[in-house]
Amino acid sequence: MSKLSDTVAIVTGASRGIGFAIAQRFVAEGAKVCITGRDAQALESAVKDLGGPEVAIAVPGKGDDADHRAAVVDTVLGAFGPVSVLVNNIGINPAYGPLGTLDLGAARKMLDVNVLGTLGWVQEALRGGLADAGGSIVNISSISGLRPAPGIAFYGVTKAALIHLTEELAVELAPAVRVNAVAPAVVKTKFATALYEGREDEVAATYPLRRLGVPEDVAGAVAFLCSPDAAWITGQTLVIDGGVTLTGSVQ
Repeated sequence: MSKLSDTVAIVTGASRGIGFAIAQRFVAEGAKVCITGRDAQALESAVKDLGGPEVAIAVPGKGDDADHRAAVVDTVLGAFGPVSVLVNNIGINPAYGPLGTLDLGAARKMLDVNVLGTLGWVQEALRGGLADAGGSIVNISSISGLRPAPGIAFYGVTKAALIHLTEELAVELAPAVRVNAVAPAVVKTKFATALYEGREDEVAATYPLRRLGVPEDVAGAVAFLCSPDAAWITGQTLVIDGGVTLTGSVQ
């Protein structure tokens, strides 16, 4: 497969889980990737698994740190050349429970990372040549951004904002850059463990396809949206949910 040959991609939050699966799919389809995350050791291991520095590099840091974002783009420009794909996979959810008692400091942190951090990555990628390369952006949202999700409500608010940000960017950056989002349901990752641990069969039974997602389910969709096959698609949010939103549930 070589649909992403000559592509230079940044995938944030990619030392494991969905982000790593996306980076892995990109490399398999011919891209060179830079992955980011907070755990330097995990990133180093991920780069080895991706095939080493000829196809993958890593820059550790925090996604809401402007200096880190700038350093990533500068490193990519030096190693691989202009950025042509950006996948915004970073997302945090440090607070569970009802909105009426939500810690506002935690809410601000979620906005900083999940929404403003995403916009910051877009701005840096544009500086790194994204528009000149006829690039593509994919934002990782969530079905909690489409329907109420009790317990993770404010996380859902930030993911709804991300969907609208996707639409606004799609209009502003066209025709040079395509901007889309994906909205997964529960995917079996460390991040989502609390949503299914100890009751996976019970949760999966609510999904028409009778299983939870795996990172590769999201990776395939993201690779499609970044490929020439999706050349006339922008401003869209692709729901990847095993059919669960058809039943009225979001978890």
